[in-house]
Amino acid sequence: MATQVIPQAQLPVSASSFSVPVSPSLYVGDLQHDVTEALLFEIFSNVGPVSSIRVCRDSVTRRSLGYAYVNFHSVADAERALDTLNFHAIKGFPCRVMWSHRDPSVRRNASGNLFVKNLAPTIDHKALYDIFSPFGSILSCKVAIDADLKSKGFGFVHFATEESAEKAIEKVNDETFEGLKVFVGKFERRQDRTGGRFTNVYVKNIPKTWTKNKFQQEFEKFGKITSLCLPSNSENEDDHKGFGYVNYSSHEEALNAVQEGKNISTDNGVSLFVDRFQKSSERKAFLERVSQNIRRERAEKTKNLNLYVKNLDDDVDDERLREMFSEYGQITSVVVMRDPRNQVSRGFGFVCFATEADAEKALNGMRLKPVGKKPLFVARAQRKEERRILLENEFQTSMVQRMQYSQLFYPPAVVAQPGMYYPQMYPRRMHQQMPIRAGAYPPQAAVAAYPAQLKPRGRGGYFPPTRGAMSQNRSSNTRNRVNQPRNHQPPVTPAPIVPQSSQQGRDLTSILAAETSPERQKNILGERLFPLVQKEHPQLAGKITGMLLEMDVSEILNLLDSPTERLAKIQEALDVLNANQ
Repeated sequence: MATQVIPQAQLPVSASSFSVPVSPSLYVGDLQHDVTEALLFEIFSNVGPVSSIRVCRDSVTRRSLGYAYVNFHSVADAERALDTLNFHAIKGFPCRVMWSHRDPSVRRNASGNLFVKNLAPTIDHKALYDIFSPFGSILSCKVAIDADLKSKGFGFVHFATEESAEKAIEKVNDETFEGLKVFVGKFERRQDRTGGRFTNVYVKNIPKTWTKNKFQQEFEKFGKITSLCLPSNSENEDDHKGFGYVNYSSHEEALNAVQEGKNISTDNGVSLFVDRFQKSSERKAFLERVSQNIRRERAEKTKNLNLYVKNLDDDVDDERLREMFSEYGQITSVVVMRDPRNQVSRGFGFVCFATEADAEKALNGMRLKPVGKKPLFVARAQRKEERRILLENEFQTSMVQRMQYSQLFYPPAVVAQPGMYYPQMYPRRMHQQMPIRAGAYPPQAAVAAYPAQLKPRGRGGYFPPTRGAMSQNRSSNTRNRVNQPRNHQPPVTPAPIVPQSSQQGRDLTSILAAETSPERQKNILGERLFPLVQKEHPQLAGKITGMLLEMDVSEILNLLDSPTERLAKIQEALDVLNANQ
């Protein structure tokens, strides 16, 4: 390494010599997405007994977030793992091990965090740790690397205290390591750096008559220029593209150029645009925020005025759509959405009215009105964000209703108790031969409320019936009917077993007949239809099911009974989704 002399009193210190948290929990970061709990257990169990391991994953995609938590039974084992497995290569990439801090203020505190740049390619995580460990307890240390495991030339060192970080800046800044003079300074978050001090200026609307010398003369008025660039279209420097860059020696000079540069007189009468230089990612994020604000303002202005219309025929254009809605009031704008590649109608459009009352009349008058091949679907237009939130809320409500419905028709499993029988604890042969106590069935009305595959039996558990058990129960009921008193009502023989598909069809029909609300009927049908669609297209099951539920109840029942027609309708819905993408 470099010719730097570290005092003898400041020898490298291991992380274990400092104060250790009471909890034996470790944070393991910089993991690849294919690292699993089993692999981490295999690595960390060599140090000591592991209590639990959890790889944090995305709640939707279940993809690893790149970090995990490893819990040991004792603090000593966790301390040993921190000393031996920090920077250990997992799947070819070095991991970063540190104590797990449950207090978020400790993790977000950047007071002891340092930024180190101009590092030599040979300096890795361990070498950077060895350089800074003499100055205090290090919570985290890493060198930024690319996909090829090559250093990007900068890194981060997070000390436990601000004093240790100040000492490291004083001793290491401007020191030479591996032939390069490193820079060490306090870490600043990206949002704190945005809009801060700058020296580079971006200029556009430069007249074509200006040369590079003219461009430099105009901007030398504001300060000393260290570099200047005027991109050209060819080898001729004067044939420029109309924009350029100017870098000043100080922030104050660059700020003066931004404030006064727009006042420079030009030959064509167009004012110059002068602003702080921004990276492409930063500029893209800024333009996206501006675009979102414009769309939000436009949506607020047309709130309750703009209508969404779908199920349009292919031959419906803007003028035809305007004629369809013109009878309800003044229309400010009409558009039929088309495929940008071939200009074919996508089957939906938007109609914006001048007043909210006219939009309300059109909404009530045109909803489900037969126009062409299909009845129109008319609703108030919503932004994508609002629509997404609405669909998420509907999905959560549907899940709650599904759980309530399942608890109503499929009672929860009974907790195991001594003397009770549970099918999952015994072989199927024993389950069929187990005798059933006579009179265990409730009255027939209560039995009919449950699907055939979950008839109540025994002392409160609900288990699938078997043919052997049913025959034994009938014989037992016959014997009891002879010996029982006259005033005792004989137990009712359970209904005969019918094929599962027809029984489910009758159950579903009776359930729908008991429900008077169309919305509730659609929810019940959606619960039956969604698993069938999910088998064919798991990713688009929710959207396809929602499209199929717009059909009549009788047609949906037909889809549940006919796999051929169901697959045909699923394919039609899939074609519509692909056309609208």
